[in-house]
Amino acid sequence: MGSSPRVRKIRYALRWMPDRPYIQLNYLARYHRLANLRNPKTFGEKINWLKLHDHRPEYSRIVDKAEVKEYIREVLGPEYVIPTLGVWDRFADIDFDRLPESFVLKCTHDSEGLVLVPDRAGFDRAAAERKITEALGRNFYYIGREWPYRSVKPRIIAEPYLQDEETGELRDYKFFCFGGEPKMMLVTCGRNRGRMTFDYYDMDFRHLEIRRKYPEAEEPLQRPKTFETMKASARKLSQGCAFMRADFYEVNGKMLFGELTLYPSSGFVPWPEEWEKKMGEWIDLEDHGGHYPDDQRRG
Repeated sequence: MGSSPRVRKIRYALRWMPDRPYIQLNYLARYHRLANLRNPKTFGEKINWLKLHDHRPEYSRIVDKAEVKEYIREVLGPEYVIPTLGVWDRFADIDFDRLPESFVLKCTHDSEGLVLVPDRAGFDRAAAERKITEALGRNFYYIGREWPYRSVKPRIIAEPYLQDEETGELRDYKFFCFGGEPKMMLVTCGRNRGRMTFDYYDMDFRHLEIRRKYPEAEEPLQRPKTFETMKASARKLSQGCAFMRADFYEVNGKMLFGELTLYPSSGFVPWPEEWEKKMGEWIDLEDHGGHYPDDQRRG
Protein backbone atom coordinates (compact mmCIF):
# COMPACT_ATOMS: atom_id res chain seq x y z
CA MET A 1 0.00 0.00 0.00
CA GLY A 2 2.97 2.29 0.00
CA SER A 3 2.97 3.16 3.71
CA SER A 4 5.35 2.50 6.59
CA PRO A 5 4.86 -0.43 9.01
CA ARG A 6 4.00 2.07 11.76
CA VAL A 7 1.29 3.70 9.64
CA ARG A 8 -0.13 0.31 8.69
CA LYS A 9 -0.32 -0.70 12.36
CA ILE A 10 -2.16 2.51 13.23
CA ARG A 11 -4.59 1.94 10.36
CA TYR A 12 -5.22 -1.63 11.45
CA ALA A 13 -5.84 -0.45 15.02
CA LEU A 14 -8.69 1.67 13.61
CA ARG A 15 -10.48 -1.36 12.19
CA TRP A 16 -13.50 -0.59 14.42
CA MET A 17 -14.19 2.56 12.38
CA PRO A 18 -16.77 2.40 9.55
CA ASP A 19 -15.44 2.65 6.02
CA ARG A 20 -16.54 6.15 5.06
CA PRO A 21 -15.14 8.06 8.08
CA TYR A 22 -12.00 5.89 7.97
CA ILE A 23 -11.45 6.80 4.31
CA GLN A 24 -12.02 10.48 5.02
CA LEU A 25 -9.58 10.42 7.96
CA ASN A 26 -6.79 8.90 5.86
CA TYR A 27 -7.57 11.09 2.87
CA LEU A 28 -7.39 14.18 5.05
CA ALA A 29 -4.05 13.05 6.50
CA ARG A 30 -2.46 12.75 3.04
CA TYR A 31 -4.32 15.32 0.92
CA HIS A 32 -4.95 17.86 3.69
CA ARG A 33 -8.60 18.07 2.72
CA LEU A 34 -11.65 15.81 2.75
CA ALA A 35 -12.52 13.78 -0.32
CA ASN A 36 -15.58 14.81 -2.29
CA LEU A 37 -17.34 11.45 -2.30
CA ARG A 38 -20.69 12.82 -3.45
CA ASN A 39 -19.33 14.14 -6.74
CA PRO A 40 -15.72 12.91 -7.05
CA LYS A 41 -13.48 14.58 -9.63
CA THR A 42 -9.85 13.66 -8.93
CA PHE A 43 -8.12 10.30 -9.21
CA GLY A 44 -7.87 9.85 -5.44
CA GLU A 45 -11.51 10.77 -4.89
CA LYS A 46 -12.74 8.40 -7.58
CA ILE A 47 -10.57 5.50 -6.40
CA ASN A 48 -12.02 5.90 -2.90
CA TRP A 49 -15.53 6.23 -4.33
CA LEU A 50 -15.03 2.94 -6.18
CA LYS A 51 -13.93 1.27 -2.93
CA LEU A 52 -17.26 2.24 -1.41
CA HIS A 53 -19.58 1.53 -4.35
CA ASP A 54 -18.21 -0.82 -7.03
CA HIS A 55 -18.56 -4.18 -5.24
CA ARG A 56 -18.41 -6.91 -7.85
CA PRO A 57 -18.02 -10.42 -6.39
CA GLU A 58 -15.31 -11.35 -8.93
CA TYR A 59 -12.98 -8.70 -7.50
CA SER A 60 -12.18 -10.90 -4.50
CA ARG A 61 -10.97 -13.57 -6.90
CA ILE A 62 -8.68 -11.33 -8.90
CA VAL A 63 -6.91 -9.82 -5.86
CA ASP A 64 -6.16 -13.29 -4.42
CA LYS A 65 -2.62 -14.11 -5.58
CA ALA A 66 -3.44 -17.82 -5.86
CA GLU A 67 -6.97 -17.65 -7.29
CA VAL A 68 -6.12 -15.01 -9.91
CA LYS A 69 -3.86 -17.47 -11.71
CA GLU A 70 -6.80 -19.58 -12.86
CA TYR A 71 -8.51 -16.40 -14.03
CA ILE A 72 -5.44 -15.46 -16.09
CA ARG A 73 -5.31 -18.96 -17.59
CA GLU A 74 -8.92 -18.51 -18.70
CA VAL A 75 -8.56 -14.97 -20.08
CA LEU A 76 -4.99 -14.83 -21.44
CA GLY A 77 -3.72 -18.40 -21.49
CA PRO A 78 -1.58 -20.66 -19.26
CA GLU A 79 1.70 -19.58 -20.88
CA TYR A 80 1.53 -16.23 -19.09
CA VAL A 81 1.12 -17.62 -15.57
CA ILE A 82 4.10 -17.93 -13.21
CA PRO A 83 4.25 -21.53 -11.91
CA THR A 84 3.12 -22.20 -8.35
CA LEU A 85 5.55 -24.26 -6.24
CA GLY A 86 3.15 -24.69 -3.35
CA VAL A 87 0.32 -23.16 -1.32
CA TRP A 88 0.04 -23.46 2.46
CA ASP A 89 -2.10 -22.16 5.30
CA ARG A 90 0.77 -21.83 7.81
CA PHE A 91 4.49 -21.18 7.58
CA ALA A 92 5.13 -24.38 9.56
CA ASP A 93 3.48 -26.38 6.76
CA ILE A 94 6.08 -25.38 4.14
CA ASP A 95 8.33 -28.24 3.10
CA PHE A 96 11.47 -26.29 2.24
CA ASP A 97 13.26 -29.44 1.06
CA ARG A 98 10.91 -29.49 -1.92
CA LEU A 99 11.65 -25.89 -2.93
CA PRO A 100 14.46 -24.97 -5.36
CA GLU A 101 17.63 -23.05 -4.46
CA SER A 102 15.91 -19.75 -5.20
CA PHE A 103 12.23 -18.92 -4.72
CA VAL A 104 9.73 -16.29 -3.61
CA LEU A 105 7.19 -16.51 -0.78
CA LYS A 106 4.06 -14.36 -0.88
CA CYS A 107 0.91 -14.02 1.14
CA THR A 108 -2.12 -14.46 -1.08
CA HIS A 109 -4.24 -11.86 0.72
CA ASP A 110 -2.07 -8.74 0.98
CA SER A 111 0.82 -6.75 -0.51
CA GLU A 112 3.12 -6.90 2.52
CA GLY A 113 3.90 -10.57 3.09
CA LEU A 114 6.68 -10.91 0.50
CA VAL A 115 10.02 -12.69 0.95
CA LEU A 116 12.59 -12.89 -1.87
CA VAL A 117 15.06 -15.78 -1.66
CA PRO A 118 17.63 -15.47 -4.47
CA ASP A 119 19.86 -18.05 -2.73
CA ARG A 120 18.59 -20.32 0.03
CA ALA A 121 22.11 -20.53 1.44
CA GLY A 122 21.57 -17.05 2.87
CA PHE A 123 17.90 -17.56 3.70
CA ASP A 124 16.93 -16.28 7.16
CA ARG A 125 14.04 -18.64 7.84
CA ALA A 126 13.27 -17.20 11.27
CA ALA A 127 12.95 -13.65 9.91
CA ALA A 128 10.79 -14.89 7.03
CA GLU A 129 8.53 -16.76 9.45
CA ARG A 130 8.05 -13.65 11.58
CA LYS A 131 7.18 -11.51 8.57
CA ILE A 132 4.85 -14.04 6.95
CA THR A 133 3.11 -15.04 10.20
CA GLU A 134 2.47 -11.41 11.11
CA ALA A 135 0.95 -10.80 7.68
CA LEU A 136 -1.21 -13.92 7.90
CA GLY A 137 -2.68 -12.63 11.16
CA ARG A 138 -4.07 -9.46 9.57
CA ASN A 139 -7.14 -8.89 7.45
CA PHE A 140 -5.72 -6.58 4.78
CA TYR A 141 -9.13 -5.02 4.21
CA TYR A 142 -8.89 -3.05 7.45
CA ILE A 143 -5.68 -1.24 6.40
CA GLY A 144 -6.95 0.42 3.23
CA ARG A 145 -10.67 -0.50 3.23
CA GLU A 146 -10.15 -2.25 -0.09
CA TRP A 147 -13.28 -4.36 0.32
CA PRO A 148 -12.31 -7.29 -2.01
CA TYR A 149 -9.64 -8.37 0.52
CA ARG A 150 -12.21 -8.85 3.29
CA SER A 151 -13.09 -12.38 2.14
CA VAL A 152 -9.69 -13.51 0.77
CA LYS A 153 -8.32 -16.45 2.74
CA PRO A 154 -4.81 -15.74 4.10
CA ARG A 155 -2.41 -18.30 2.63
CA ILE A 156 1.22 -18.56 1.56
CA ILE A 157 2.24 -19.18 -2.03
CA ALA A 158 5.71 -20.04 -3.36
CA GLU A 159 6.90 -19.21 -6.85
CA PRO A 160 10.22 -19.45 -8.72
CA TYR A 161 12.63 -16.55 -8.25
CA LEU A 162 12.68 -14.85 -11.65
CA GLN A 163 15.29 -12.62 -13.24
CA ASP A 164 15.68 -11.31 -16.76
CA GLU A 165 19.12 -12.10 -18.18
CA GLU A 166 19.38 -8.85 -20.16
CA THR A 167 18.47 -6.44 -17.35
CA GLY A 168 19.82 -8.55 -14.48
CA GLU A 169 16.62 -7.98 -12.51
CA LEU A 170 12.85 -8.42 -12.57
CA ARG A 171 11.20 -5.21 -13.71
CA ASP A 172 7.54 -4.45 -13.07
CA TYR A 173 5.51 -3.05 -15.97
CA LYS A 174 2.32 -1.61 -14.49
CA PHE A 175 -0.40 -0.52 -16.93
CA PHE A 176 -2.99 1.99 -15.71
CA CYS A 177 -6.24 1.18 -17.51
CA PHE A 178 -9.29 3.45 -17.63
CA GLY A 179 -12.58 2.06 -18.88
CA GLY A 180 -10.73 -0.88 -20.40
CA GLU A 181 -8.09 1.22 -22.16
CA PRO A 182 -4.44 1.38 -21.02
CA LYS A 183 -3.31 5.00 -20.98
CA MET A 184 -0.02 5.05 -19.05
CA MET A 185 2.55 2.68 -17.59
CA LEU A 186 4.85 2.66 -14.59
CA VAL A 187 8.15 0.77 -14.82
CA THR A 188 9.71 -0.10 -11.46
CA CYS A 189 13.34 -1.18 -11.36
CA GLY A 190 15.92 -1.99 -8.72
CA ARG A 191 13.81 -4.02 -6.30
CA ASN A 192 16.46 -6.74 -5.95
CA ARG A 193 19.19 -4.12 -5.50
CA GLY A 194 17.37 -2.22 -2.76
CA ARG A 195 17.23 0.98 -4.82
CA MET A 196 13.83 1.35 -6.42
CA THR A 197 13.21 3.67 -9.35
CA PHE A 198 9.89 4.78 -10.87
CA ASP A 199 9.50 5.83 -14.49
CA TYR A 200 6.19 6.59 -16.21
CA TYR A 201 5.49 6.19 -19.92
CA ASP A 202 2.60 6.76 -22.29
CA MET A 203 1.35 4.07 -24.64
CA ASP A 204 3.89 5.05 -27.30
CA PHE A 205 6.63 4.49 -24.71
CA ARG A 206 7.39 8.16 -24.36
CA HIS A 207 8.66 9.18 -20.94
CA LEU A 208 6.21 11.15 -18.80
CA GLU A 209 7.33 13.83 -16.35
CA ILE A 210 5.72 12.35 -13.24
CA ARG A 211 7.78 12.27 -10.07
CA ARG A 212 6.52 10.64 -6.91
CA LYS A 213 8.08 8.67 -4.07
CA TYR A 214 11.09 7.13 -5.82
CA PRO A 215 13.73 8.64 -8.14
CA GLU A 216 13.80 7.99 -11.86
CA ALA A 217 16.28 5.58 -13.44
CA GLU A 218 19.65 7.17 -14.17
CA GLU A 219 19.78 5.76 -17.71
CA PRO A 220 16.94 5.67 -20.27
CA LEU A 221 15.01 2.41 -20.11
CA GLN A 222 14.61 0.19 -23.12
CA ARG A 223 11.15 -0.51 -24.45
CA PRO A 224 10.27 -4.09 -23.42
CA LYS A 225 10.16 -6.57 -26.28
CA THR A 226 6.68 -7.68 -25.26
CA PHE A 227 5.31 -4.15 -24.83
CA GLU A 228 2.51 -4.58 -27.37
CA THR A 229 1.52 -7.94 -25.89
CA MET A 230 1.44 -6.38 -22.43
CA LYS A 231 -0.70 -3.51 -23.69
CA ALA A 232 -3.17 -5.84 -25.42
CA SER A 233 -3.32 -8.07 -22.34
CA ALA A 234 -3.95 -5.11 -20.04
CA ARG A 235 -6.77 -3.99 -22.34
CA LYS A 236 -8.33 -7.45 -22.27
CA LEU A 237 -8.09 -7.87 -18.50
CA SER A 238 -9.49 -4.43 -17.67
CA GLN A 239 -12.64 -4.57 -19.79
CA GLY A 240 -15.71 -3.49 -17.84
CA CYS A 241 -13.72 -1.78 -15.08
CA ALA A 242 -13.74 1.95 -14.44
CA PHE A 243 -10.11 1.57 -13.37
CA MET A 244 -7.67 -1.31 -13.12
CA ARG A 245 -3.90 -1.59 -13.03
CA ALA A 246 -2.52 -4.68 -14.74
CA ASP A 247 1.07 -5.65 -13.91
CA PHE A 248 3.42 -7.77 -15.98
CA TYR A 249 7.03 -8.94 -16.07
CA GLU A 250 9.33 -9.62 -18.99
CA VAL A 251 11.71 -12.53 -18.47
CA ASN A 252 14.09 -13.40 -21.30
CA GLY A 253 11.76 -12.09 -23.97
CA LYS A 254 8.61 -13.64 -22.50
CA MET A 255 5.71 -11.78 -20.87
CA LEU A 256 4.46 -13.08 -17.53
CA PHE A 257 1.49 -11.89 -15.50
CA GLY A 258 2.17 -10.18 -12.18
CA GLU A 259 -1.03 -9.01 -10.51
CA LEU A 260 -4.18 -6.92 -10.85
CA THR A 261 -4.69 -3.85 -8.68
CA LEU A 262 -7.96 -1.98 -8.31
CA TYR A 263 -6.93 0.73 -5.84
CA PRO A 264 -3.25 1.79 -6.11
CA SER A 265 -1.98 2.85 -2.67
CA SER A 266 -5.64 2.60 -1.58
CA GLY A 267 -6.18 6.04 -3.09
CA PHE A 268 -4.33 7.61 -0.16
CA VAL A 269 -1.09 8.74 -1.89
CA PRO A 270 -1.47 12.02 -3.82
CA TRP A 271 -0.29 12.44 -7.39
CA PRO A 272 0.97 15.74 -8.80
CA GLU A 273 -2.04 18.05 -9.12
CA GLU A 274 -2.05 17.93 -12.92
CA TRP A 275 -2.20 14.13 -12.90
CA GLU A 276 -4.75 13.92 -10.09
CA LYS A 277 -7.05 15.94 -12.35
CA LYS A 278 -6.19 14.23 -15.65
CA MET A 279 -6.43 10.68 -14.30
CA GLY A 280 -9.65 11.60 -12.53
CA GLU A 281 -11.10 12.74 -15.85
CA TRP A 282 -10.13 9.40 -17.38
CA ILE A 283 -12.28 7.49 -14.86
CA ASP A 284 -15.93 7.38 -15.96
CA LEU A 285 -18.17 6.27 -13.09
CA GLU A 286 -21.45 6.31 -15.01
CA ASP A 287 -21.46 2.57 -15.75
CA HIS A 288 -20.10 1.65 -12.33
CA GLY A 289 -22.77 2.91 -9.95
CA GLY A 290 -21.91 6.49 -10.92
CA HIS A 291 -25.43 7.69 -10.19
CA TYR A 292 -24.34 8.34 -6.58
CA PRO A 293 -27.08 6.56 -4.55
CA ASP A 294 -29.31 8.85 -2.47
CA ASP A 295 -28.17 7.31 0.82
CA GLN A 296 -24.60 8.36 0.03
CA ARG A 297 -25.21 12.00 -0.96
CA ARG A 298 -24.47 13.18 2.54
CA GLY A 299 -20.95 11.61 2.58
